[in-house]
Amino acid sequence: MGEGLMILLVEDNILNQRVVTFSLKKYKHEVVIANNGVEAIEKFRESKFDVILMDIMMPVMDGIEATIKIREIERLDNIEGRTPIIALTANTMDNDRDKCISYGMDEFMAKPFDIEKLNTLFTDLNLAY
Repeated sequence: MGEGLMILLVEDNILNQRVVTFSLKKYKHEVVIANNGVEAIEKFRESKFDVILMDIMMPVMDGIEATIKIREIERLDNIEGRTPIIALTANTMDNDRDKCISYGMDEFMAKPFDIEKLNTLFTDLNLAY
């Protein structure tokens, strides 16, 4: 492994932000934090990310609405290649994964998640680092 990934972590819980950031930095990933969907869209417009980790349940704007807007920005701005978005949620009903995928997310992980499994998912999504 060489350089890490540039990751946008969209998470409103400060403790979760710290734990996930600490875990990802062990793998040399760079993490930018957005506290809600509105901040996620702003940060997405400002920088290029290899992957977005998107919480679903957040104040101001939830992860589903933020994902829909990010996909719209990619389409309207003719952005080459789409940024993978991985849903992070405590909701683990059978249809939650399908719902997230139908709204434009690429994968789904239940919280709390194992950092090793997340790194395996990065590889499965062909994210080089």
